[in-house]
Amino acid sequence: MKTKYILHGGFVPQQIPEDDVFYTEILKNAGAHPKILLVYFAKEDDRIPKNRDEDVVQFKENKGEQSPSFEVANENDFPEQVQKADIVYLHGGRSSKIIETLSRFPNLRQMFEGKIVVGDSAGANALSSYYYDNHDKRISDGLAILPIKLFCHYSKDWETALHELEKYHPDLEVLALADYQTKILGI
Repeated sequence: MKTKYILHGGFVPQQIPEDDVFYTEILKNAGAHPKILLVYFAKEDDRIPKNRDEDVVQFKENKGEQSPSFEVANENDFPEQVQKADIVYLHGGRSSKIIETLSRFPNLRQMFEGKIVVGDSAGANALSSYYYDNHDKRISDGLAILPIKLFCHYSKDWETALHELEKYHPDLEVLALADYQTKILGI
């Protein structure tokens, strides 16, 4: 199986639309008993239990006949956890925080081979070559797992910033994702 990347533009807390197919897409073709690694490296530690509970609920509501299992990633065991996982879900939060943590694993691209890798907001930014940081209002470096420039939480209000990103390294494709927008890439 080739690696399937699912990028998500981000969430507005407690406002998931009824037609959001994000969790269904993650589970699609993942097998009867997918092992899901929940990666909260972009979050503050005190928010992780609440986010884990919310994610488990969302997956269970969209699992159909599947029986997923869940594990929360930790830095010490991360390579082994990724190896055992079918799905690696890089959750949103602070892009700089998740990038700093994931950059400690120099063979990340190889670790993800053959997996379903999900990036939500900051998690998607980490996978990109470059991204527009909505919080700091500047273009920043991702980990270059995917050869794209990314703009999460995009809306028409950010059009000037999008044009700035388009001019930056013009050889790379720009992907602008609004909240709840999903893009699937296979590599």
